[in-house]
Amino acid sequence: VQLQASGGGLVQAGGSLRLSCAASGLTFSRYIMGWFRQAPGKEREFVATIMWSGSSASYADSVKGRFTISRDNAKNTVYLQMNSLKPEDTAVYCCAADRTVTTGAMYYWGKGTQVTVSS
Repeated sequence: VQLQASGGGLVQAGGSLRLSCAASGLTFSRYIMGWFRQAPGKEREFVATIMWSGSSASYADSVKGRFTISRDNAKNTVYLQMNSLKPEDTAVYCCAADRTVTTGAMYYWGKGTQVTVSS
């Protein structure tokens, strides 16, 4: 199983980025997909998860109303649209997959993509 995140970069506060995570080696539509992030010196934290069909999603309070998770099961890809970015959103963002778990204990993890928000 491979999860490849992309789309990170440097953006000014108030700007937007769209992250993508392409999955391979698994039946994508059978997996819950999640985004997590880790800032320097901090523990990894939950950002958002989306259920198998995309009908339901959950968000951390810190990103609710600014970030949107979505998925395209035909393309085996999950997205994270990030708007109104803040310097505190700076972190390495990783995607994860699991058949049933929606927390940080998800089974498959990809390498992250760096998001840096300047003030």
